[in-house]
Amino acid sequence: MNDHFDEDGEQSEHDGREGFGGPEGPDGSRDDGEKTFAALPPVHGRGFARSWWGQTWLKALEDTALDSEQLKKGRRHAREGSVGAVSVRPGRITAVVRDRDGTGQRGDVLLQELSDAEWDRFLDMAVDRAEHIAALLDREMPPHLVEDAAAAGVELLPGIGDLEPECGCGAWDLCPHTAALCYAVARLLDQDPFVLLLMRGRGERRLLDELQARSVSRAAAGMPEEAPEPEGVPAGEVFAAAGVLPPLPLPPPLPDAPGQPPSLHTEADPAPGVDPDALEFLASDAAVRAHRMLAKALAPGHGRQPVEAGLTPDEDAVRMAASVPGPVIAGRLAAGTRRQRAELELAVRAWNTGGPAALTVLDDTWTPGPQALARASAVLDGAWEAADRPRLRASGAGRWTVVGADAQLRLGGDGRWWPYRKEKGRWAPAGPADHDPAAALAGVVAGSD
Repeated sequence: MNDHFDEDGEQSEHDGREGFGGPEGPDGSRDDGEKTFAALPPVHGRGFARSWWGQTWLKALEDTALDSEQLKKGRRHAREGSVGAVSVRPGRITAVVRDRDGTGQRGDVLLQELSDAEWDRFLDMAVDRAEHIAALLDREMPPHLVEDAAAAGVELLPGIGDLEPECGCGAWDLCPHTAALCYAVARLLDQDPFVLLLMRGRGERRLLDELQARSVSRAAAGMPEEAPEPEGVPAGEVFAAAGVLPPLPLPPPLPDAPGQPPSLHTEADPAPGVDPDALEFLASDAAVRAHRMLAKALAPGHGRQPVEAGLTPDEDAVRMAASVPGPVIAGRLAAGTRRQRAELELAVRAWNTGGPAALTVLDDTWTPGPQALARASAVLDGAWEAADRPRLRASGAGRWTVVGADAQLRLGGDGRWWPYRKEKGRWAPAGPADHDPAAALAGVVAGSD
């Protein structure tokens, strides 16, 4: 057990690892050898990991645990915000976890570091494919990166038995303290997969420096000994000739329709794992999106319009499913979003009523605070005349169910009201949102009478 926590379980100013990783950075990290994250606030109404790599981390934890009761207690500790600042360094994560009586226990979880040879293979693999480096810089760890690393003999994500707990409470196996630490780290992994890479032995700064050095070395090896002088026209000559040069041609007009993708069905069998139907669908979808984006870019006043927020992978999958790709591709999209087919159908219905905002309301990923609930109650009180007001029962944060009818109102993060109808025991989107709850609910109540 390391000795850089004092007798009360608090982190001391000196950890006995002088010189390890260099001086402390502004975020509390020790250059590239150790990084400390502030204690996370309590979490309510959501899972601990949304990214697939965070969920894989939790699966390794839950598959390893011998006692499910310890996991439940650990989840409760993590949800209540009982996990203190988390220290991450090669091969180990550490935090003090408070029990409900206020006592703290230092918990450590060990993970095997990659060897130098494994890191060499990983770096070579990443340099071979630029999209891997781009994904890491975007704080993403796509499946193909992990699969390519595994093909190179490098296992990035932990499996059963790879997480080894140690705790000051004396437990010989996973205990509530070390389980809570793992659940907290899953939230950190969602935000930054470099946390996992640091546990495996390379921090972000060192890893990016090594990737850059390999990229430069590989590029230099492929260049001629003397690069030719670049050709061009001096800028002064161009400006001097501005009055005599012919004007630039007008941009081509917008095509009437998106281009048609080529047919990928040939006499030759596709390579293993390649689905021609899926590729044709993706190509067609990309053409439709490109045509729509070009139409917006050529529209008057486009430069004054706000930049649209990008879609998450889950939102984009639901968007594609809403374009009626067929049952086979819809099934693949459902598997990619970790939704059952029925759940994907509900998500598509929500998307068709209001896009990403409607999907957020369906998935219940936004929880209104006390002020928002107070404003919502005031709006509901004034939406109907006293004689016409339906009886509403609060059914959770931001949800009101009509008593005696299979109808419900849900409050969105933008203050609009979304109507829902119970169908076959499940709440389903029933129409577009409205700032007036009475208008939003009118069609649903009338249809359920």
